Amino acid sequence: MEWEKFFEPYEQAVAELKVKLDYLTTGQVKSGTRPVESVTGRVKSQASIEEKIVRRHLHEDRLALDLQDIAGLRIMTKYIDDIYKVVELLRKRTDFTILEERDYVMNAKPSGYRSYHMVIEYPVSLYSGETKVLAEIQIRTMAMNFWATIEHDLNYKHGEIKPEMATKLADISEQTFALEQELSEIKEMD
Repeated sequence: MEWEKFFEPYEQAVAELKVKLDYLTTGQVKSGTRPVESVTGRVKSQASIEEKIVRRHLHEDRLALDLQDIAGLRIMTKYIDDIYKVVELLRKRTDFTILEERDYVMNAKPSGYRSYHMVIEYPVSLYSGETKVLAEIQIRTMAMNFWATIEHDLNYKHGEIKPEMATKLADISEQTFALEQELSEIKEMD
């Protein structure tokens, strides 16, 4: 596979979407507050894609369809309710099509992972013409991101984490979420 050519539309999509979504960090919504702390993006590495090809038995000619997160953006908020404000702002956009939404904020994965995921189809204009790429947008609080970063790090270091460690991580996720809900309530007192 010619990886440089394969990555080109994804790199362009991430660069464009980061610029377009950056308005969320400076703009205001009706409440007068800024719902977003930061917007980051990345293109999945060749090594990560090759590992998924082997693990999932994927065919190289179907990667653009079978891997929805080659292009990825992460939007971080302070508060849980800001996640849903961002979701509504994204739903109003006309420069991409939302194909799928998964709410792991209110419906956490068994591991304790929380985030709101959107899979979008985004048109990219290349020299060779327009092409549409899939990208995943993750919207989560800073606390959810902290937990996910630690959990990912432990999984990466230990391979498959021990059941007692997984249980402890899930418990910490629940405690963190309860704390975030309390902080949201305090914010509403203002």
